[in-house]
Amino acid sequence: MARRRILHVDMDAFYASVEQRDNPSLQGKPVVVGGNTRGVVAAASYEARQFGIRSAMPMRDALRRCPDLCRVPPRMSHYQTVSKEVFRIFREFTPLVEGLSLDEAFLDVSQSLQLFGDEVSIAAEIKRRIRKCTGLTASVGVAPNKLVAKIASDLDKPDGLCVVTPANLRTTLDPLPVQVIPGIGKETLARLQRIPINTVADLRLAADRDLESVFGRFAARTRERASGIDERPVVASRTDKSISAEETFDVDLSNRRDLRRHLLRLSEKTTGRLRSKELVAGTVQVKIRRDDFSTCTRQCALRPPSNGTETIYAAAGRLLDDWMAENPDAKIRLLGVGGSELVRDAQPDLFAPAVTAGGSALDQTVDQIRDRFGDLSLGRARTLD
Repeated sequence: MARRRILHVDMDAFYASVEQRDNPSLQGKPVVVGGNTRGVVAAASYEARQFGIRSAMPMRDALRRCPDLCRVPPRMSHYQTVSKEVFRIFREFTPLVEGLSLDEAFLDVSQSLQLFGDEVSIAAEIKRRIRKCTGLTASVGVAPNKLVAKIASDLDKPDGLCVVTPANLRTTLDPLPVQVIPGIGKETLARLQRIPINTVADLRLAADRDLESVFGRFAARTRERASGIDERPVVASRTDKSISAEETFDVDLSNRRDLRRHLLRLSEKTTGRLRSKELVAGTVQVKIRRDDFSTCTRQCALRPPSNGTETIYAAAGRLLDDWMAENPDAKIRLLGVGGSELVRDAQPDLFAPAVTAGGSALDQTVDQIRDRFGDLSLGRARTLD
């Protein structure tokens, strides 16, 4: 079988970099994108990472590490718009683009070499076009498969280009810490270090009994990964299983009116994301986290499926009201609204109003304004304090 040419393109500190690009006063400063002080960091600039700040870190921990941290609220619809520009560039080189998130993707360019040159030239040209069109940088890993390409893209950041070939695969992977292999978390790492297995080479050369004691029936597959073997194809038809938005509050809430206001705001975010992907949801979920960190979800079906703000909000409101009736004294720390059972088109009931992927005329107008001026530029009066 012919050798595949796989790229893993990873935008550098994507959300934070977009904010620094759009606001020159943030350039060169430690920046995080995230909600309030009880939420988590969604993205951290490289200046912030020098303080040990990382994505998913509690915001309070980040502020303790860097009191001068610049905190910016997320603008998801804006990041989605920039992401579309980046993915458009990917598809100029190959239709085999497997998006992993807004800011990273696998590309199989094996069939593109005659048109655009070798895989390294393609990677360099993609980086150049991204910088020219968006003003942002990306790091690219070039390898014979997805596993090694993803590892490679992280070896030369930011704005890097790391090439791994069959000739240098072992010399590249062997010295790396064993935790670069997907699926090795803190507990597994501790067990490996007791053997001791510390590097990818240690993992590749380990005795069968040692690997089986840690990985069980997955021991052989783990050795393959340490050897840089991965036969998974790039799949261009990845689909979203769910789309949601959630918020952690500065102060625990119990007042129904306050919760309803936040619920509407979250419904706006979720439906905006659905409409941007031309999807409708057949199920609505509400996520509720109490002050003791216990979390529950409630869901209901939507017939016909919808991405209309008022429809999703009405369903989410009923779910929240039912939960609050069962938990009348509860204090809520986090609230979320999501949609699942996503489809491109929905066939409505014969006598039901037509549902389009773009939502109502009002929703479409709001989406257009927010795409241009940001999430905070326009909102329903009911979401205001």
